Amino acid sequence: MGKDLRELLLAFKNGELDINEIEKLIKLNYFEEIGTELKLDINREFRTGVPEVVYGRGKSIDEIINSTLKLAENNGVALATKIENIEKLCDEIRKMDLKNYEVKINKRAKTLIIKNKNYKIKKIGKVGILTAGTSDIAVAEEAKDTLEVMGVETITSYDVGVAGIHRLFPALKTMIEKDVSCVIVVAGMEGTLPSVVASMIDVPVIGVPTSTSYGIKITPLLTMLHSCSPGIAVVNIDNGFGAGVFAGLIVRRCYRSHGVK
Repeated sequence: MGKDLRELLLAFKNGELDINEIEKLIKLNYFEEIGTELKLDINREFRTGVPEVVYGRGKSIDEIINSTLKLAENNGVALATKIENIEKLCDEIRKMDLKNYEVKINKRAKTLIIKNKNYKIKKIGKVGILTAGTSDIAVAEEAKDTLEVMGVETITSYDVGVAGIHRLFPALKTMIEKDVSCVIVVAGMEGTLPSVVASMIDVPVIGVPTSTSYGIKITPLLTMLHSCSPGIAVVNIDNGFGAGVFAGLIVRRCYRSHGVK
């Protein structure tokens, strides 16, 4: 597993590395190259608070697995999203000897999480995740898996959209009781659920429009962007990963302000 910049600087301070060694290691510690096409940013989490994630669309199964394994080797845990042929990935993973790793494949979200068994994810905070319908669950699960690798607990309630608005209220009550730092709301069709949620709670709402629709797919995005309820931030269509990252950073900042690193 690679060292982060803090560890390298401490080694230099303690006289374990000279100036030339520290310079070389800092340069090497920022990327890991696989073949001639893949260059992994293994130190992204140290800089930004978010580890590099493997975007699976357009990549071969071998590229996805090799990249995710290399990131897990260096960072302890890694996530791949938007995997196009999830069944083939399952078949290839079954053939591999990964006894030192914990592997989680989410077929609905089309995600892969690989974690070194010796790596402990530090747990901080809670985020609520709501979906308007069951067709939105795949995007919500992508957000959930993103938050999992960031160490954030999720409280989920699915299929609570405006078509049956009475289903929403118990879910919101539970999330407020469990003191979530923000709520991710995933909705397609006309995309009104984030506005309704934001009008009822005092925590930030992250709207995620989905491509679930009978008509024009951009409609839920425009609805969320034009919301009259304040307190909503909106990510792009089907971007569960982006919503998860945004929510995770909110949680980390909340806990850091209370002295938790």
